Amino acid sequence: MNLLHIFSKRAKEQQPQESQGGSGAGDAAIYSGMRVEVSTFEGELLFVAKLYGIQENKAELHQYSEIEIPQKEEPLRVRIRGYNDHDRKAVYMEGVITPMPKHIWQVDEMVVVRTENERAFFRLTTDLDATVTMFSGLEMGEKPCKMLNISVGGAGISSEYRYHEGDKFLLKVRLLEDRPESVMYSQVLRVIEKDGQKFEYGCQFLELSEEDQKQIIQNIFAVQRQKRASV
Repeated sequence: MNLLHIFSKRAKEQQPQESQGGSGAGDAAIYSGMRVEVSTFEGELLFVAKLYGIQENKAELHQYSEIEIPQKEEPLRVRIRGYNDHDRKAVYMEGVITPMPKHIWQVDEMVVVRTENERAFFRLTTDLDATVTMFSGLEMGEKPCKMLNISVGGAGISSEYRYHEGDKFLLKVRLLEDRPESVMYSQVLRVIEKDGQKFEYGCQFLELSEEDQKQIIQNIFAVQRQKRASV
């Protein structure tokens, strides 16, 4: 990721627009431009997209993850999970999708099933060597850690070094050997002490550009494909 993005000032966030027309219970929870994950009812993650053109129980999904989905003619019933940046809630939907040109999917019979206070994005389990770089405090400098999982919004790490809720640092990891190292400006949200010798941290990524988010998503899908190929 471009280090200039990490330390650049975050652009002023736009207030999300409410959905146009009803789409089942909690229709105000969705809005044009919402990032969503699309999965089968069996729990297989298909792709990541943005939700546009919301009208009654219809919408469009503009896919921007690099994974290729077989273009079947028959409609596919899916689960759609998004995150409402304004209300800080995960939004769960269901619908029927059919492919259109240019990685766009038509959604019909779309309905909001529920909203919950929880992480919205798919989290990939990992066991990767990584580093944390603090710029102040007792643990200043670069220290080793393990990345336990990653999503587009954050990561879980394990370390023998003590950090505190609210601490900010650079998290560096190479998700795949043939790809550049990823560098994320991160903040500790949760601290779990393990046997008094190790700590696990739930971290949120900060100041990510749209391009940074796309790169994380692409890397997550690439790692997922590699895992499946090795089984």
